[in-house]
Amino acid sequence: MTDFELNINSDDELLIAAFKAGSQNAFNLIVRKYQKRIYMLIRKMVIDHDDADDITQEVFIKLYSSLNSFRGDSKFFTYLYKIAVNYSINHLNRKNKLAKRNSEFDETNEFHSFDSINDFSENADEKNRSEILKEAIETLPEQQRAVFIMRYYDNLSYEEISKILEKSVGGMKANYFHALKKIGTCLKKNKLFENVLHKI
Repeated sequence: MTDFELNINSDDELLIAAFKAGSQNAFNLIVRKYQKRIYMLIRKMVIDHDDADDITQEVFIKLYSSLNSFRGDSKFFTYLYKIAVNYSINHLNRKNKLAKRNSEFDETNEFHSFDSINDFSENADEKNRSEILKEAIETLPEQQRAVFIMRYYDNLSYEEISKILEKSVGGMKANYFHALKKIGTCLKKNKLFENVLHKI
């Protein structure tokens, strides 16, 4: 397949092979193919749009510098997700350390005032449900947050998540279970938690 025949729907293997053969267009197509999905993963992890945008760029810069060494031992999707999750976790770790050093941690702000969650109505619209779930996710430790997002939003299997985070399948199941318990303390009075439970 020539460079001109490549497109965004081309198989990852073809795009990677073309890139390794010197095609810049092939890498541009990889970016177009995965940029939105990777951004959304990172955005759910770090919340802030500007941070997510910066990290997304860093992920593809890292991919550009490392793709020649990709041997296909795992799915490309798994390889790319691993980079994105690791960069997101590193960002959250740096952010938490900076907050502690500057003594700026404010528990009431960190939890975005969950008084509103206690008043949650079963008739709340979908936007409010999404915001409340997002706030609950922000209370999770970094790894639990990553596991929850990949399982709940992206519907990845525990096997896929374990490969991305290089942890045991059992450990990933435990992380998801503990994440559900913590989210449940915020959502147990409404039907949203029931919707989360079916993902186990």
